[in-house]
Amino acid sequence: MAAPKKSRGPAGGQGRPGRSLALILIAMVALTGGMFLADQLTPRLGIDLAGGTSITLEAKSEPGQESAINKTNMDTAVQIMERRVNGLGVSEAEVQTQGDRNIIVNIPKGTNSAQAREQVGTTAKLYFRPVLTVAQGTPTPTPSTTSSGKPSPGASAGADGKASSTPNPSATTQGRAVTDGLKADSSPTPKASTTPKAGTTPSASAADEAAAAKLQKQFEELDCSSKASRSKAAQGAKPTDSVVACSSEGDAKYILGPAEVSGTEVDNAKAGFDQQRGMWIVNMEFSKQGSKQFQTITKKLSAQQPPQNQFAIALDGEVVSAPQVNTTLSGSAEISGSFTQQSAEDLANVLSYGALPLSFKEQSVTTVTAALGGEQLQAGLIAGAIGLALVVIYLVVYYRGLALIALLSLLASGVLTYTLMSLLGPAIGFALNLPAVCGAIVAIGITADSFIVYFERIRDEIREGRTLRPAVERAWPRARRTILVSDFVSFLAAAVLFVVTVGKVQGFAFTLGLTTLLDVVVVFLFTKPVMTLMARTKFFSSGHPWSGLDPKRLGAKPPLRRSRRVNAPTDPKEA
Repeated sequence: MAAPKKSRGPAGGQGRPGRSLALILIAMVALTGGMFLADQLTPRLGIDLAGGTSITLEAKSEPGQESAINKTNMDTAVQIMERRVNGLGVSEAEVQTQGDRNIIVNIPKGTNSAQAREQVGTTAKLYFRPVLTVAQGTPTPTPSTTSSGKPSPGASAGADGKASSTPNPSATTQGRAVTDGLKADSSPTPKASTTPKAGTTPSASAADEAAAAKLQKQFEELDCSSKASRSKAAQGAKPTDSVVACSSEGDAKYILGPAEVSGTEVDNAKAGFDQQRGMWIVNMEFSKQGSKQFQTITKKLSAQQPPQNQFAIALDGEVVSAPQVNTTLSGSAEISGSFTQQSAEDLANVLSYGALPLSFKEQSVTTVTAALGGEQLQAGLIAGAIGLALVVIYLVVYYRGLALIALLSLLASGVLTYTLMSLLGPAIGFALNLPAVCGAIVAIGITADSFIVYFERIRDEIREGRTLRPAVERAWPRARRTILVSDFVSFLAAAVLFVVTVGKVQGFAFTLGLTTLLDVVVVFLFTKPVMTLMARTKFFSSGHPWSGLDPKRLGAKPPLRRSRRVNAPTDPKEA
């Protein structure tokens, strides 16, 4: 007689629930420990909850370019400002237009808000210009007006003791030329050199000579010792004009030729520390067109004598670096100077995200208090607590003992959500605002819905006459499919909302998407294993009236094994 075949376990198999529970508990402990190690015990708050700074910027047009203030340029400026502040790690910053000329920037209170304020309106107009003349940053006295009768600092003395117009290489900016990029020593302190006036050639017209004389006069009178003078030196100048400019430190002034390469040709910029020279630098990569332009101008400059072999890197009218060029360069450049780590990173951030199409002036700066947001948060939390209480009451009344499993699962989901929100603040700049709180409250319903789907599948199996342990395992594959489809739809809606919206609404979408993913994790790694373990206890397996799985109360059919009987014979003689 053949041995009976061993029956297979129910679909889904009971597996080892202890492993899943251990995995999620380890994750919860690790995330909690990470909060303490990062000293981030609470989530970062947005401007509506924590307060912050609100800046109003007014667009101003350059002379002759009044039509530049239009909707296209204003929208472009908003996008660039958003990328800049987010590049600094200031999340939940709001940048939006107000009227035709104003942009409102709301920056949450935080460690980087001051940096964002400094950079948000920076025009970042970068040009590479050839150096024509360089001198000390103070007004330049002429030889006839010096008290000692000696030649001005820009001239070198000849054999007969008279001033010579020949440039003195030792008196100019001494950069360090290399072949692998444009490099210069930091913070040069140049002396003047008497190079020919910009634009003066034998065939120059009277108008050109007058313009050159005017430029020379501006150069001699320019005082770079004050920040106001430095910012106004090249104000209103066009890229095609020769200009006067100050160094960013104010210790040197220049006459610069027309721009040869624009900062718009910079593809990428990164700050880095040069170990060999012990200084912070900014490395730039040019576009294809910018690389060709850079190669052309460096070829010309490498054949010149100092200081006319120098290349000024002018940012918003100020010279941040003026290195010498002794060979043809292309592809990349390096800005060096008196950079700290922060100033180098700030400059790289501005260059990476582009120059604003308009100039802006700071019209007003106000501090936003968190009082109103705090009141709204309190109201929102009260509403969330009431909603949670109603969910708990419903679970206890309808599911009785199963409500304990649901509450434990909600607690696990809450711990994971809170710890992740706290750690995502310093990690990606996530800030909790009022819409994000709403997203977390909505997630309570989504999570509870997953438990209800699973519980109802189990109760359906019991109604079919199965005992609890096989019912728990047979119900899981069907419930799992429904939960995954439901959560996928919720996550897809959150993702679309995050992509197509801006500002605070993104906080709602992000939180909703995060909690939806956590719902899947909790149901798979916590709710299902706990249900498997509870099914082994007498309280649940015996169908106690308060377990929520009482077969009589559920209207269960007779056990399936008793229903599988051979039909009774119809012939009375065979009975």
